[in-house]
Amino acid sequence: MQQLQFERSWNKALSTQDRNTIEEIFNITKEQKSSGVLFSPVRKSLNYRNELLITVLVHNFSDSMLTFHNTHLVYRTIEKVVAEKEFTIPALSIPPKVSMPWTFIFSKNDYHMDALNCENGQLLLDK
Repeated sequence: MQQLQFERSWNKALSTQDRNTIEEIFNITKEQKSSGVLFSPVRKSLNYRNELLITVLVHNFSDSMLTFHNTHLVYRTIEKVVAEKEFTIPALSIPPKVSMPWTFIFSKNDYHMDALNCENGQLLLDK
């Protein structure tokens, strides 16, 4: 059975409102897939450096540890890819059958300006 966990720094810094939002998304999406990885959107924003921040709930439905080492992710709409980047994140290791929130940061060179206006964008592993 899928469990929700928070990385230690998230657990300390997360507001009650954000925690409630993530828990609601988890309860809605925790049984959507029986294997593999699924990214459930939480929010999209820009920071002060004009980096695109994609916050998702990462569901590891697999039976093995999920790590991000030279992992190519794409943020796309139905029509096209609007952001893509290879991520190596030593702090992000998600055990089997665990869901964990995370924010993936795309620099200005990694996304198209229309990423800001896209509706229903989805983050995906690009295999």
